[in-house]
Amino acid sequence: MKTHIHREGRRMLLITYLILIAINAVTFCYTAHWLFAITLLLSVLIIVFITYFFRNPMRVIEVDDPNYLIAPADGHVVVIEPVMETEYFHEERLQVSIFMSPFNVHANWYPIEGKVLVSSHQKGRHKGAWLPKSSTENERSLVVLQHANGTQIAVRQVAGAMARRIVTYAKPGMEVKRNQHMGFIKLGSRVDMYLPLNTEMDVEVGDLVHGNETIMGRLSDKKEQSITNE
Repeated sequence: MKTHIHREGRRMLLITYLILIAINAVTFCYTAHWLFAITLLLSVLIIVFITYFFRNPMRVIEVDDPNYLIAPADGHVVVIEPVMETEYFHEERLQVSIFMSPFNVHANWYPIEGKVLVSSHQKGRHKGAWLPKSSTENERSLVVLQHANGTQIAVRQVAGAMARRIVTYAKPGMEVKRNQHMGFIKLGSRVDMYLPLNTEMDVEVGDLVHGNETIMGRLSDKKEQSITNE
């Protein structure tokens, strides 16, 4: 599988390179050799971590059923339960949450094809992303997608204790396809999905899933009544 540096990390990687080159040059010229060796080692470790964190594997999935629900992110499934969704649907929905550690790929993909109805961002706290309240109290972005059969789902990107930036590419009115990036979250975080209660799930809490690779379940064939929020 080919892997590139995600576009969200290229500028940071370049700036980090330049800063570390300057620090190492000064250390080499004006300090002891042992201190330069330590600085150089730390610089290599920093570059390796940033490069690894912003890796962007070229994943392409082909499925023959448009109702399949594809994992929007890498990580472990930490929640599968009915909850009252109060930001958009204002009704009971099946919440499925994926916790992303700093070592997971942090690109996010669209779990279904369809039309973007809503894309919004809310400021908030930066609690640990594994905590249940992080879904409603942390900084977050909400994307609502409408499937071709009328079913609507919501995908929420949630910042974690270390995450300080959520990037969302979705814009209202966009028609999105499989294999497209929905956004990127920097450092530890989570992604929540709010699905119809009759969604058939193929994963369980604790399962490791891979974004744009793992089939997490299937939306019902039954057409869902569209929800309008004024």
